Amino acid sequence: MTAWGARWRFPLYLRIWLAVIVAVALLSIASGWLFRLTNEQREPPERELIIRNDKGEIIAQDRTRPQRDPVRGLEFLVDMKDGSKLTVQLPPRPRRPGEGPPGGGGWLRGPMGFFWMLGVVALAVAIGSYPIIRRLTRRVEELRLGVERWGEGDLSTRIRDEGSDELAFLAQRFNHAAERVETLLKAHKSLLANASHELRSPLTRIRMGMELMGPAASPDFHEEIRRNIAELDQLIDEILLASRLDAKETEMGTIEPVDLTGLVAEECARAGAELVPSADGRSMVVDGVAKLLRRAVRNLLENARRYSSGEVTVELRANGNFAELRVNDRGPGVPPSERERIFEPFYRLPGASERHGGVGLGLSLVRSIALRHHGSVTCEDAPGGGASFVLRVPCHQM
Repeated sequence: MTAWGARWRFPLYLRIWLAVIVAVALLSIASGWLFRLTNEQREPPERELIIRNDKGEIIAQDRTRPQRDPVRGLEFLVDMKDGSKLTVQLPPRPRRPGEGPPGGGGWLRGPMGFFWMLGVVALAVAIGSYPIIRRLTRRVEELRLGVERWGEGDLSTRIRDEGSDELAFLAQRFNHAAERVETLLKAHKSLLANASHELRSPLTRIRMGMELMGPAASPDFHEEIRRNIAELDQLIDEILLASRLDAKETEMGTIEPVDLTGLVAEECARAGAELVPSADGRSMVVDGVAKLLRRAVRNLLENARRYSSGEVTVELRANGNFAELRVNDRGPGVPPSERERIFEPFYRLPGASERHGGVGLGLSLVRSIALRHHGSVTCEDAPGGGASFVLRVPCHQM
């Protein structure tokens, strides 16, 4: 379980509910203790007791304070006229059908009566307070779930803002902020897409101008213009693809079985890289978009070729339910502190732009494509030196 899951292991409504029950129980215990202490300290009032014989003569008359016994009842100690002592006992009232034993007076009386009463009060409070507390905290839980969904990338998430209390105001402010962020991101993506399309028009005109220049210009000038056009075209294409991959609702192509082994072999032949076949020699098929997978493999090979000072080797093998593609170069490698940052858009290692070119979007596109196919891409040390980029996507062998 993650740290976030452990944090919400004990929901707020249960904590509030138990706090109410404990508070009521403590109040009941304190009240009962004070009540019992008061009763124990209070003495029964004095009573005048008169005893007559069968002739109606008074043989004893005294004012005395009775002693209460839970089993025998009330006992009066009376001084007789002849100087002797007489004990008069009034036993408890005989029980009726359905009542407790004599002296008990029912299950709410007797030594355990207080604890029975406390249990009844606690049960009543628990049953009566749970719906109220649950209704109150359910709105807090809905707010939490909405924020989690929005944080995971579902920018269309909105929270119900019923009522006029603080939670309703908080939900309204969240909805307002979420709507503004969603609008800004859509505008940003639209700007990238439109800018990419608009930049293709002047590039086309530049190409046409080059064709009309004739042989007057030097070959080096032509080659420099072509190289710059190719870099601009690649930049526009990668920006457009990155903006489409960022939009999760965008349909990138048809999901179909793709022979990853054949695709990797074609790209290795195109880039001049050495493909190390798998041990069993079987083909690996993945469910995905062929053009995106091809673009990911091509970007990894071009990145390795750009930085490698030797041969680029490619390994393709099965690792559990995943196809694992390793592209190994013989370059300077990537420091451990930079192995996550190199997958960020437009990020390049210090000095890389001056020495090797590139726009810093290739590896970012590889990660976006891997995530679209429920996979991953990481950077590791290559055996013998250099960097090893590992692309993993779900597959099934044939």
